[in-house]
Amino acid sequence: MTGLGVVSPVGNDVESFWASLIAGRSGITRVTRFDASDFRTRIAAEVKDFDALVYMDKKEIRRTDLYVQYAIAASSQALSDSGLDLAAEDATRIGVIIGTGIGGIATFEEQTELMLAKGPSRVSPFFIPMMIANMASGQVSIQFGLKGPNTTTVSACASGAHAIGEAFQAIKSDQADIMVTGGSEATITKMAMAGFCALKAMSTRNDEPTRASRPFERDRDGFVMGEGAGILVLEEYEHARARGATILAEMVGYGSTGDAYHITAPPPEGEGAARAMAMALKEAGLKPADVDYINAHGTSTDLNDKYETAAVKTVFGEDARRLAISSTKSMTGHLLGAAGGVEAVATVLTISRELLPPTVNFENRDPDCDLDYVPNEARPATVRAALSNSFGFGGHNVSLAIRRTDR
Repeated sequence: MTGLGVVSPVGNDVESFWASLIAGRSGITRVTRFDASDFRTRIAAEVKDFDALVYMDKKEIRRTDLYVQYAIAASSQALSDSGLDLAAEDATRIGVIIGTGIGGIATFEEQTELMLAKGPSRVSPFFIPMMIANMASGQVSIQFGLKGPNTTTVSACASGAHAIGEAFQAIKSDQADIMVTGGSEATITKMAMAGFCALKAMSTRNDEPTRASRPFERDRDGFVMGEGAGILVLEEYEHARARGATILAEMVGYGSTGDAYHITAPPPEGEGAARAMAMALKEAGLKPADVDYINAHGTSTDLNDKYETAAVKTVFGEDARRLAISSTKSMTGHLLGAAGGVEAVATVLTISRELLPPTVNFENRDPDCDLDYVPNEARPATVRAALSNSFGFGGHNVSLAIRRTDR
């Protein structure tokens, strides 16, 4: 892992993002994108002060959905951070895999309204290429001339983590030397909010936005929707060393499982999540005692937090009580398909900066969630190895194993 890029509700670059996490600063506010007064949930974690013109020209902006703009911005940051000279690299050995849960839903809504009001002839010829879910990967490839493996993962809230895992495998199988990977999402729209409200999955703590996301805490009442992108540059180890790159951390394991249980609910005791974590540890050659930190999926929903805790206990046994666990969703909200990308960036920073981000709003302990969730304040720590967990509707589970590099 040699480069990081972030667009998020708590900062539009890596340094501001990390500073917010360590300070315990929430990005959740009242919805400003549209009038949400009739909605059951009226809060969200919106990206603020994003300027796409820093990364794209006006014509490109008009022809891309916001989720693609976030992906291009975060990819540009990550490539710059990596120090890669793309002109000196073999472009056919650099690939892109960027996940998204929903894709261009804002474009879909806008164009649907236009068609209903003015007829099909008024629909933009760019509607389809703006809306489809693969276009973040496609546009990043085009923007930077990257000709290696190029695809998209769509697995709800596991999409970004699946992308990173598949990029890891592409390098391991010698399909590429370098992969640009992560997740991007921009779903703070009327239809997306209405749909999640109908599911009664989101917090209704509308009068206390910054206190609404409270993973693992007794009084949690649902997740808070966020948006943004998290992108990493993954690079084959000897390739990175040969060019003198700064190696921030090493990706060493990838676990991917299915629950085969329910479209939205995790199975009892989080057995699918437990298998994903165990699979990641096995591939990494890590024992439970080698892991010091987990960046949890930690959505602030009743069943996820309860069963993710149970899954950790299943995999780690007595070591579960020694582990530090935190959910950065307490500050960023839940970025859906981008969550795995943003949280993998947070995990790399946790290892490289030797600081554990907190789980904020942790006030009352839930007897079902009785581990160390790094409550409310960041904590210095040396992290030898960590897991980053992401679970999605449909029963998709991913765990990424990331290790401190001492080589």
